[in-house]
Amino acid sequence: MVVALLAVLTSTTPATAAVDEYVLYATVTTSGSGKGQTLTDLAGRYLGDTGRADELFNLNSGRRQPDGKALTDPDRLTPGWYVVLPWDAVGPGVQYGVLPTRPPDPSAPAPSTGPGNPQAVPDPLPTSRPGGKCVAATVASDRSTWATTRLAADRVWPRTRGAGQLVAVVDSGVDGRLPQLTGRVAQGADLVSGGRRGDSDCLGTGTAMAGLIAANAPSGGGFAGIAPDAVVLPIRIVTDGKPVGPADQATAIEVAASAGATVIALGDHVAVTDEGVRRAIEQALSRDIVVIAGAPAGAENAGAAELLPEYLLLVGGVSADGKAAEEYATDTVDVVAPGVNVSSLGITGTTGFVGSGTRYAVALAAGEAALVRAAHPRLSAVQVARRIVLTADGMGGAPTGSPYGHGMIDPEAAVVRDLPDETESVPPESAGTSGGVAGASTVAQIAILFTMVVAVVAGAVLVVRLRRSTRRRDDGPDEQSVAAEPASAPEPETSAPNGGGR
Repeated sequence: MVVALLAVLTSTTPATAAVDEYVLYATVTTSGSGKGQTLTDLAGRYLGDTGRADELFNLNSGRRQPDGKALTDPDRLTPGWYVVLPWDAVGPGVQYGVLPTRPPDPSAPAPSTGPGNPQAVPDPLPTSRPGGKCVAATVASDRSTWATTRLAADRVWPRTRGAGQLVAVVDSGVDGRLPQLTGRVAQGADLVSGGRRGDSDCLGTGTAMAGLIAANAPSGGGFAGIAPDAVVLPIRIVTDGKPVGPADQATAIEVAASAGATVIALGDHVAVTDEGVRRAIEQALSRDIVVIAGAPAGAENAGAAELLPEYLLLVGGVSADGKAAEEYATDTVDVVAPGVNVSSLGITGTTGFVGSGTRYAVALAAGEAALVRAAHPRLSAVQVARRIVLTADGMGGAPTGSPYGHGMIDPEAAVVRDLPDETESVPPESAGTSGGVAGASTVAQIAILFTMVVAVVAGAVLVVRLRRSTRRRDDGPDEQSVAAEPASAPEPETSAPNGGGR
């Protein structure tokens, strides 16, 4: 299923997509009266709303058709043209696949809508909500800007806004129709209904996370995410708030990693202590992806520090007055971020969102990671996580092992602060011609040796290891490295992260 999803995961603009992109589309025919169809006809037939003809025009305007012509007049369509449809189109004639480049064969039978035809939609797509039972979305009560004001990410936007970063949000999907998220939400995947797009949301939590990461403020000003030029990849694993099976949790992480995510933000429905989930996280980490999750909470997670992947960045949520959002397990919190009374985007039909929970702290930390990766593209995932930890605000000197970990995240410091013991990765073009594991290992060994020499000459190098056995500062250097996944990873940088390894 993972392979089948990859073709549609990352599309954000169907009208300008590559020719091999999977989309929903329909073939223009003649109307019942023998006249040519119009976009108004198609909007009424497939979307149930003739008023959405303009949406169809925007999706298809200027696209070259098989006869060499292009759509310029919404009232004039040529039979045999292909019209790209929005995600919620439904009805006989709606097809799913790579947009054809040749005219349809008039002798071919009409496309079936049954599951036996991979080019047809297996069954109706939801008209407004994703498959599965939905619960009422959380809506705004008293909105507060304390979270974004406290982090002040806009101070670093002249240098980086997170462009080029794909941040996977594993939660309830994301409402890609919101104006503030236009062009910033990929199609994603829906593991609840078996592979459909994840860019819709009926629970609201995933959309709120996406807003905190990548929302773009309207022209008149207003709410914006931490990294407003990043793109969110929604992976839906829940629609009704009920527990999610560990297998689906692990699959969601694998899908995000395979789709090319540079940062993965795990919502509250992912149990990082589960063995299968841990393996999926470790695989993502080995592919040089920053993985961020909420610190385990509750009495049942006592001792969880021993079970967690070393370089998983764990975040705790706090309120405006510094109180922890939950009772986090001892020695599990790396850093904290706003997680109580946090305002964000509400899904379509609501006026906004105000919520509390660790997932919102995770989203804010993921936005910071996107800023750092965009500003420092040669840093490894471990080095990015290390920057987030080392540049955190110490929360008034809170002791090690407190619910604050190393303190409140600081986007500006994480991007601009100079860390003298930090060595950036070897550029890909300088990494030699050897490929696969052998090439990665050779470069990693050289970088490790260099790091050891620097450590000896400098005398003492401050290194923070995200090791779950202690969850506290470690002054000793660590010369191990995270090996990049060969072949299946998209052009990984092979280097030994400064102060990290497995």
